[in-house]
Amino acid sequence: MTQSEAMTQGGAMSGGSGEGRFEVTPGMRRLGASVLGMEAIVVALFIPVAIAVAHVDTAVAVSVGIGLAVLCVMAAGMLKRPAGYIAGSVVQLLAIATGFLVTTMFVLGAIFAALWITAIFVARRVEGATKR
Repeated sequence: MTQSEAMTQGGAMSGGSGEGRFEVTPGMRRLGASVLGMEAIVVALFIPVAIAVAHVDTAVAVSVGIGLAVLCVMAAGMLKRPAGYIAGSVVQLLAIATGFLVTTMFVLGAIFAALWITAIFVARRVEGATKR
């Protein structure tokens, strides 16, 4: 199957010779976008917690919270291509890193990272089983 044929069947692949292909499936896009959408809400709610409970400077809390929420939405919009999954993975690392501002975010970031990984692998497994 050529790359153009695979793309017309709903999957985008990275360039290369055929090995190491990353095929994006509709289920992966749906689950990944769901995880990133929920994460954007949680990260936006991080702002008042960071200011009131952790006593983080307001400008820092707002910049980090809104910046990460926007990155979540942008990554969700990029999920038609493999680069979107790289962006989503970077968002997961950044969400975990916000734990240095609010300790609870270490746990929440790890939960969302686990959901992100699960969304990718479960969707690929389910769609692979339904193709058989």
